[in-house]
Amino acid sequence: MDDSSIPSETNCSTHAAGDGDAVPRSFRPATDPDTVCFGDNLDLLALIPDGSVPLIYIDPPFNTGRTQSRTRLRTVRDPEGDRTGFQGRPYRTTRLSTQAYGDTFDDYLAFLEPRLREAYRVLAADGTLYLHLDYREVHYAKVLLDGIFGRASFLNEIIWAYDFGGRARNRWPAKHDNILVYVKSPHRYVFNTDEIDRVPYMAPGLVGPEKAARGKLPTDTWWQTIVSTNGRERTGYPTQKPLLILRRIIQASSNRGDLVLDFFAGSGTAGVAARELGRRFLLVDNNPDALQVMRQRFATYEDVRFVRYDRGTELSELDGEGDRS
Repeated sequence: MDDSSIPSETNCSTHAAGDGDAVPRSFRPATDPDTVCFGDNLDLLALIPDGSVPLIYIDPPFNTGRTQSRTRLRTVRDPEGDRTGFQGRPYRTTRLSTQAYGDTFDDYLAFLEPRLREAYRVLAADGTLYLHLDYREVHYAKVLLDGIFGRASFLNEIIWAYDFGGRARNRWPAKHDNILVYVKSPHRYVFNTDEIDRVPYMAPGLVGPEKAARGKLPTDTWWQTIVSTNGRERTGYPTQKPLLILRRIIQASSNRGDLVLDFFAGSGTAGVAARELGRRFLLVDNNPDALQVMRQRFATYEDVRFVRYDRGTELSELDGEGDRS
């Protein structure tokens, strides 16, 4: 993409710079519209003012050691088809698209630490960070966050449990993710108990009909299926998370009008949930596939801007052309 042909973004403030320096434009979280940023998240975080973001949710790569990908297929009845379906009927398969990203890091914590330190810097005084990982790195990340936030600021470890996909036969199958929750101040943070969705009691007969009808607050273990390959939510992005998970996080730890930041945005689920709940969003990703998915997902939304940032340059609008450069 020829950046010189892209109109510059006008709804941003400017940093002062020395003679001969580029003048990067910074975000104004209090007034900027919902924004999707294409670029390196560490560079973009540097443009966000201190203490300006009430809620951060991030779902970084899990360091699985392989490329994460998902291919979308369409199947139609065809006597000459390449696969057999229900009741032995033949179907022809058409490949629609594939999204992928690399998920291998030689030193994962060295990659994560500067981004978590920036998250702490931009988090509001009463703000909350949700870090979504799995069993491979979560224990190391917990120690890292204790050092950045302080152990007293650790609020919860949420276990998102699901029961879908393949099962190992030589160990207990891994069927959960871990979400670490840290607050900027252990004495002052947002937690909206009355806004959180309620879930059924496991033994409703023990609590009486009134309580059973009302349900209970979720605990720190959330049972929720993954986004299915043929579900209404699906975007085709390999690691898309369910809207219910993001809705619950945003309901609990932010207020209407607050900004939600996700700087590993992927398919943009945090933005969808934020908009539904009357919050604003700032989403960052450097994967062209993620950008394409978010463009499609937010196509019907009003007032969502797409910008690009390369270190040493100015924020510039993305016009939809050449996003995969």
